Amino acid sequence: MFGFIKKFFDFNQKELERIRKKVEEINNLEEQQRKLVDADFPKETKKLKKLLVEGKSLDGILPQAFSLVREGSRRVLGERHYDVQLMAGIALHEGKIAEQKTGEGKTLSATTALYLNALTGKGVHLVTVNDYLARRDAGWMGKLFNFLGMTTSAIISDKSYIFDASYSSEENKDWRLTHLKDCSRKEAYLADVTYGINSEFGFDYLRDNMAQNPEELVQRNFNFAIIDEADSVLIDEARTPHIISAPNEDDISKYYRYAQIAKTLNSKDDYIVDEKSRTANMTEVGIKKIEANLGVDNIYEKDFEALFHIEAALKAEALFKNNKDYIVRNNEVIIVDEFTGRLLEGRRFSEGIHQAIEAKENVSIQKESKTLATVSLQNYFRMYKKLAGMTGTAATEAEEFNKIYKADVLIIPTHSPMVRKDGADMIYKTEKAKFEAVVEEIVREYQKGRPVLVGTTSIDKNELLSSLLHKRNIPHELLNAKNHEKEAEIIAGAGKKMAITVATNMAGRGVDIILGGTKESQSSNVKSQNKWQTEHDEVVSLGGLYIIGTERHESRRIDNQLRGRAGRQGDPGETRFFVSLEDDLMRIFGGEQISKLMTMFNFPEDQALTHPMVSKAIEQAQVKVEGFNFDIRKHLVDFDDVLNRQREIIYTLRRKILNAKENFKDVVFEIIKEEIEETVNQYFVDENVFFDEEEINRIIKEIDLVVTVSESQMRELIKKKETIKLINFLVENTKNEFEKRERKIGVENWQGIVKMIILSTIDTFWTQHLTAIEDLREGINLRGYAQLDPLVEYKNEAFIMFEKLVREINFESTRRLFKVEMEGPAFAKASAGEEKKNKPMIFKSASGIDTFNQASQQSVKSNEQMPANPIRSTNKIGRNDPCYCGSGKKYKKCHYPN
Repeated sequence: MFGFIKKFFDFNQKELERIRKKVEEINNLEEQQRKLVDADFPKETKKLKKLLVEGKSLDGILPQAFSLVREGSRRVLGERHYDVQLMAGIALHEGKIAEQKTGEGKTLSATTALYLNALTGKGVHLVTVNDYLARRDAGWMGKLFNFLGMTTSAIISDKSYIFDASYSSEENKDWRLTHLKDCSRKEAYLADVTYGINSEFGFDYLRDNMAQNPEELVQRNFNFAIIDEADSVLIDEARTPHIISAPNEDDISKYYRYAQIAKTLNSKDDYIVDEKSRTANMTEVGIKKIEANLGVDNIYEKDFEALFHIEAALKAEALFKNNKDYIVRNNEVIIVDEFTGRLLEGRRFSEGIHQAIEAKENVSIQKESKTLATVSLQNYFRMYKKLAGMTGTAATEAEEFNKIYKADVLIIPTHSPMVRKDGADMIYKTEKAKFEAVVEEIVREYQKGRPVLVGTTSIDKNELLSSLLHKRNIPHELLNAKNHEKEAEIIAGAGKKMAITVATNMAGRGVDIILGGTKESQSSNVKSQNKWQTEHDEVVSLGGLYIIGTERHESRRIDNQLRGRAGRQGDPGETRFFVSLEDDLMRIFGGEQISKLMTMFNFPEDQALTHPMVSKAIEQAQVKVEGFNFDIRKHLVDFDDVLNRQREIIYTLRRKILNAKENFKDVVFEIIKEEIEETVNQYFVDENVFFDEEEINRIIKEIDLVVTVSESQMRELIKKKETIKLINFLVENTKNEFEKRERKIGVENWQGIVKMIILSTIDTFWTQHLTAIEDLREGINLRGYAQLDPLVEYKNEAFIMFEKLVREINFESTRRLFKVEMEGPAFAKASAGEEKKNKPMIFKSASGIDTFNQASQQSVKSNEQMPANPIRSTNKIGRNDPCYCGSGKKYKKCHYPN
């Protein structure tokens, strides 16, 4: 670990020296760009694009591109990029994670890298953490990109926007939003630069891979992306997959019963809680109590599903706390992000935990769902050809960024020297004493007029501190997940004189705290500017913003984010953490030694222990926890990579079918030929096998399910065991049948039918496969008790399941393909040559099993757990049903594709 840190800082210094030389090249072009008139800038953009077409590399035109953006920004936005911002832009262009301190201008820094990479015409993405930032930055920087001759768009939860300088929205008071006009999703993705929130990029990817026709596709290829707040998106949120699902019609009343059972258990005798690993395990006494409650002798034999749900109910009761892990609002349980303090609307805990919490809180239980499509943020963003990120806190996670995303972290120097003072931790015996000390500190600073920002780790602690301040008549702003709508407004005012702000970990994301309050950069009112300057100078004289942390977080990065709110752009500031031995981190991860020390010296409760050694001990505990959490995330990535490879294969196959035009037949016949070979070869494994009439009839009946051909010719080829000729004969006949149907109902109609059959088959079996993989994943860790590596076992079993999936797709598609018959008015019109695009078309299989309607295709909503209409599944033969071939055997013993 320490060897990695030493290498990291050596690497950082060398990279900065290399990048500074490139910045000198950019600076040398500044005088030249100053001579351009405004109308020249789009022309210069066209020249740079032409150079790329002629073979010049992006690195080769970097100095010209960066200097052009800097000059454009100076003219349009009134902001000239600092050299350190150019350095950050170069790092981003090179696919690095740029760490820039708060207030150093990440939004402006990204424009140079975005512009340069957008010159390729392949589109670039700037990924933000919320709707406000996506809209704000697209409107703000869209003005610059428009000046340079490029288009800009924004993608948020329910809308898409395109920047249009000639359009003006009167409903927006914020000047940065006035030129954003509504547009389609596809139009937004076709823009040169697209700003958007991470969840929508992921959901659009999933929706594209559930599309039924090419017109529904919205995304382009994954070219270049910059992730704002990269640590939050790529690390904190990476563990939560994006899921599109459909409701499962299971009984939900059972959850209330399980919740009641969990409430009867006590932590002394019935279960053991391990807060380090976040587990709650039942003891023998607890198991006996549950078995008596359910009236079973052995729950592990009689009702394993009930056991699974009771364990979930126990975790919900013992480990998940209201106003910390979640809140209850409008009869709904909403998750609170432990890292940012924000509400994760629409997301749900997995493995039955969310339903268990709903039952615990006695609110309406949403039905369990089956997964139609899923992708983790880790694997989604790793699809980009080049990925970069920017954040104020990345150095502590440098190893993880390198190992998982192959991205190096580069710490960018500040434009002005950092003069913030970071005080040693104040350690108290009890939480009560700690909060009393925090209140005294706030009162003291308030009386001076100094602004104070107080960070808490949960809504409960946030509201507790607020109540203590009310008792002392200290006016303050309260910010937590319950009133996050006011976040930007509250944080913007947190630097004013006498401002006291109490916030959860969400403090300041995306909004700078400026001493003296927000500066009206667009105002031409000199009086207003002078008033702000006076207030700013007064706060500076008081020592700047004072940050108080009321608890250490498990991650040093979250603590550093809070510290980073002070000391912006060379401003003075001060930070200090107040810690108690009853805090979670101290209690769980090693406060025993400090507790013994305080007891030995008989420290009073209201007296703090302050020593650099103590702060170091706390930091070492944080390092241990960070390592533990990294191992968990790496473990999840290893498992998710298995499904991700399978997803890539299935989605590639699906996209080939969806987009196939001139080569449509070739794509379809790859599947048909593969299945014909599989069907024929299974009977000719043994060269010495003898086929009697009954066996020959079985083979003919099997092949007839794919395509009807001349029985006499087929019989002759089977008898002679000429497998290659038989395969070629069948392939040729399927081609003839394919072309016959094209002539009969029209090429476009027939291709539409074939596409729908194959796509619906892929979707149906892929959905079933995802459910099976989830079931496998939930139980695979038990293999560890048998001294087997769960990951190896998971890979092996998932591979076998995937092979079976591919066989089932081919098997079902080919056997449905030539058995459909057109019916209704659509067939008559098509036969008469009156083909019309997107006409409702009903067709039916000869057996009457499958019915499809092109006009009633599924529609999937964009939320991780929001209900979606499931794909209509086929009435597939069950494994224990009689085989379709008429042999009298069970399907699994006869023609089931093993």
